[in-house]
Amino acid sequence: MTTLASVLGVTTVAGVATGIGALPVFFRHRVTHRIYDGALGLAAGLMVAASVFGLVIPGMEEGTLRAVMAGVLLGGATLLGGNYLIPHLHAEYRAWFVEGGATADDAAVMEPPTGDSVTEGFATRGSAAEEGDAEPESVDEDAGTLAERESSLRKALLIGGAITLHNAPEGLAIGVAFASGLEEVALLLAVVIGLQNVPDGFAFAVPMAETGMSNLRVVWYTTLSGVVPQVVAAVFGFSLVSVGAGLFPVSSGFAAGAMLAVVFRELIPSSHGHGHADAATGAFLVGFVLLVVVDAVVVV
Repeated sequence: MTTLASVLGVTTVAGVATGIGALPVFFRHRVTHRIYDGALGLAAGLMVAASVFGLVIPGMEEGTLRAVMAGVLLGGATLLGGNYLIPHLHAEYRAWFVEGGATADDAAVMEPPTGDSVTEGFATRGSAAEEGDAEPESVDEDAGTLAERESSLRKALLIGGAITLHNAPEGLAIGVAFASGLEEVALLLAVVIGLQNVPDGFAFAVPMAETGMSNLRVVWYTTLSGVVPQVVAAVFGFSLVSVGAGLFPVSSGFAAGAMLAVVFRELIPSSHGHGHADAATGAFLVGFVLLVVVDAVVVV
């Protein structure tokens, strides 16, 4: 029988993988957008397959279709609701990318007028835009550096908010599976979530490193951003299902719905904003197939 200590240990290991994603801060000039987008695509494929084969199907085997689907909708709605309550950043498209038979002239026609907030990105929504008049060009260099670091720190915290937002349902999934006696499914989910945490950690660590913080502290804070929400959610899920018999179908559906919402709300948009959509899509398919094959081997 799985104990709470086992759940804590497995979830902690999965969360620590977030810190591995922070290691590129020591040599981040070698990390390309193509690699980063591919990593996010791979994580998305793994999470979609894990949601279906690790949570939805087992939930339907233990309960009714209605209960699982209700959980899926509730989980997705909760994740989307969290997007409005927790300050965080999503990736945005910054330009029109020419593909197929399209030309640069076609892209130029689509460009919005100069000064449009979309093209200006986050900078137009930062401190200068909110404070009113722009600072004169003669601003002291030290003050400019401080403002830049504060901006980078805020960006890191906002990205950390996104990581926290979708690490919770992942931890919940592990806790729910363990409490329901599905140790193999829980371990498989932990491996998948650990792999997915690596690109999450990278997304959090890079802007944090730009604040001037030491690399070791960046790694430490990044690791905590993965460990804390996942462990807390795992303990909650484990306790909930252990106390309330028959809650697994709804709980598994809830975790699956939240994870699917994360994929389509966070991972896919983030992996398609740099012109490497094909690499991200290919990695998504590889991740999906990989999880299905591993799941089939484990079941056999």
